[in-house]
Amino acid sequence: MQIVHNISLKPYNTFGLDAIAKQFISVSSIAELQHVLALPNYPEKFILGGGSNMLLTKNMDALVIHINLKGITIVSEEEHFVTVKANAGENWHEFVLWCLKHNYGGLENLSLIPGNVGTAPIQNIGAYGVELKDSFVSCNALMTSSGTMKTFDKAACQFDYRNSIFKQGAKGQFVICSVTFRLSKNKHKLQTNYGSISAQLAEMGIKNPTIQDISKAVIAIRQSKLPDPKIIGNSGSFFKNPVISTKLYNHLKLEFPDAPGYVISDVEVKVPAGWLIEKAGFKGKRFGDYGVHKKQALVLVNYGNAKGSDILKLAQLIQDTIYRLFKIKIEAEVNII
Repeated sequence: MQIVHNISLKPYNTFGLDAIAKQFISVSSIAELQHVLALPNYPEKFILGGGSNMLLTKNMDALVIHINLKGITIVSEEEHFVTVKANAGENWHEFVLWCLKHNYGGLENLSLIPGNVGTAPIQNIGAYGVELKDSFVSCNALMTSSGTMKTFDKAACQFDYRNSIFKQGAKGQFVICSVTFRLSKNKHKLQTNYGSISAQLAEMGIKNPTIQDISKAVIAIRQSKLPDPKIIGNSGSFFKNPVISTKLYNHLKLEFPDAPGYVISDVEVKVPAGWLIEKAGFKGKRFGDYGVHKKQALVLVNYGNAKGSDILKLAQLIQDTIYRLFKIKIEAEVNII
């Protein structure tokens, strides 16, 4: 464990942005993390996980602490369920594959989501009708001010759509060190009705899918629509799908009869942000070394040497245009640093 200076964070963020960290250290145990958090000569500290849900718009003056805690353990087993704990530094997709290898169900719809296990609860990752909270039991998190450990159960995490207490009231106050899940061992409850999973399974010739089949279908769908961060820098979906009033949605339908919407309640409808962005003419638009992906309007991309500030300006232009055209505010899903 050693502090290094003036290191590029390009390998540590999926946007592939070349921001410089003046000080950087990687920790592989809770004891190391506690020690680094207590260092008095570095009053500003920045916690870095998988780097998949952030946009770096500047160089980092703070001490960047890379969370590299590894390990997966079985906590307990019952006849139909197993409780599994994964440490924060585990790659999320590799953890999902580990679960599938052992025939543990519940996370298969979340296959191929970039990032690490420790950052997954922060925004309650979700895809194809499933959210992290559906299998979540608890997480252990270190308080940055005192170095003491606290356990958060599902209720304490205050999960919401792409949201949690770690993005709201407890933002910056804790470092998630491990996450515990309750997964099925048999009689898996399959979620195939969302998006194009059923169509993809049919295309694969599968009538009675296993959890492994669903994972393969999700991977195929994601690869057909989303760019690989190793090839084109991106952070997945950049914006949240906005939830608007039924009244506003009805007005939207009058002008745009093809506007999709998903009823949330008697007074709210969720509208796909990708549809709004595409309707506004941004899908596939390129501005030099950055732009909007040609297949998925929700994804902003770095084609090679873009700056985070460039991508932020594009995001703000999209937000302003959407509001001007539709009177709908869309929020960034990624963290702007």
